[in-house]
Amino acid sequence: MKFEDLLLDIGGFGRFQISILLLLCFPRINLPMHFLLHNFLAATPSHHCAIPHQEAFVNFTTEELLLISIPREPDGTFRSCEMFSQPQFYLLVNSSLQPENVSIIEHCKHGWVYDHSQFASTITTQWDLVCEQRGLNQAAATFFFVGVTAGAVIFGYLSDRYGRKALLLLSLLCSLVFGMLSAASASYTMLAATRTLTGVALSGISLIVLPLGMEWVDVQHRTLSGILTSIFWSIGNMLLAMVAYLVRDWRWLLVAVTAPCFLSIVCLWWVPESARWLIANGKVKQAHRHLLRCARVNGRKDFTISTEALRRMTTEKSGHSYSYLSLFRTPVLRKISLCSGAVWFGVAFSYYGMSMNLTGFGLNMYLSQFVFGIIEIPAKLIMYVLVNQVGRRQSQAWTLILSGLCIGANIIIPKSFTSLRSVVAVMGKGFSEAAFTAVFLYTSELYPTVLRQSGMGYTSFVARLGGALAPLVFLLDSVWPSLPELTYCGVAVCCGSMAFLLPETLHVRLPEGIEDVE
Repeated sequence: MKFEDLLLDIGGFGRFQISILLLLCFPRINLPMHFLLHNFLAATPSHHCAIPHQEAFVNFTTEELLLISIPREPDGTFRSCEMFSQPQFYLLVNSSLQPENVSIIEHCKHGWVYDHSQFASTITTQWDLVCEQRGLNQAAATFFFVGVTAGAVIFGYLSDRYGRKALLLLSLLCSLVFGMLSAASASYTMLAATRTLTGVALSGISLIVLPLGMEWVDVQHRTLSGILTSIFWSIGNMLLAMVAYLVRDWRWLLVAVTAPCFLSIVCLWWVPESARWLIANGKVKQAHRHLLRCARVNGRKDFTISTEALRRMTTEKSGHSYSYLSLFRTPVLRKISLCSGAVWFGVAFSYYGMSMNLTGFGLNMYLSQFVFGIIEIPAKLIMYVLVNQVGRRQSQAWTLILSGLCIGANIIIPKSFTSLRSVVAVMGKGFSEAAFTAVFLYTSELYPTVLRQSGMGYTSFVARLGGALAPLVFLLDSVWPSLPELTYCGVAVCCGSMAFLLPETLHVRLPEGIEDVE
């Protein structure tokens, strides 16, 4: 007897499974509030060089003071990173004149003045992460995703070794502690360190929540449960826009998005360990207890099974040790691992490339965040139909390719066509989220139970490399303004094409052991 047959006897999608999925929605909602937090945490308001006080400036208005102290861009706006070494009083008479001697222009020496009309404070205004220090601003997001990358390796292996629930609890506790420490950071170095550790902890939540829920669900409802779980990510996306709109100080914003981890910890009390994992690892007594509880809650009170019958279901020798190398030892698993890794990299690289460019599409950044969140829900519902009708492989490949083409289209569309650019961007975000929804579901079906979390850990590791590189690509705009978008487009199209090399998993039972895959 396979575990799938056992699920049919106890109810593969009853009250028990629905309660698990609902309880796991809270950590899922919390994830995007951290993963996309950089947009608001490190937002850069308009700024200019601070002008030292002089007696001669007493009777000048702010506009006049800026006029004689700060050079202008060709479009008439004041420069953010340069000032005149001496006041240019003649500009008061004719402001259209441009100084011919560039030697009188120098970099800011006395700090910067920021526009606080939108943000009370961000890490940018806190530590002057502008101009020559602009790279440190984008690096803050990279540090976070480096942590997520490391966490994918750590928690992917440990949750296959020690269980899903215990490691999920550890992830939530560490996320709560390091999130609060981030809010109390006294320096940029402390913030970078604590955000990196927060990323490590949150990676465990990202990895474990979906498989823990899906391992209790039968084949017929696996897609539905995956889509429903991912919808809570989109809800978190929209909530982030609302929370960031209401909380404009970066420290309190960190507290606001971290505090819900406590609620997730409380909810985890009622979530059982994966019976599929318990049986695969020889812990049949615990599995027996959870299965009887599942049958009782689902109204299958006549269900009985002995621990001996469960012991015979153990797919591999109890205590057999697996590692990440096991993903590459056999030919079919090796091909799956290489191709799925490429797909994950492309999905994350393009998704975070779009998600962290809220001001590039002509909308208010809070509205962009909310619209990007709300467009994900119909994208997921459409994906539910596609993966069941068209199949996982085709859906995965084409959504990622179309996402890249939408990014590429906005390179060609002139910036004056604000409405058209916004529509294309929203379409691209929809395709991108559809690709992300598919890749979580698809990958969890490709790997066997004994290596599922290791497989998810490996692919998540590759994805987080994409997430870590995505914010740094924005710095390429100094080479050519459209180079970042061209990079996101090319990577998405190439990686999407790799999905055509993966096997189809539609209506296929979840593999239990390595021999099922081979």
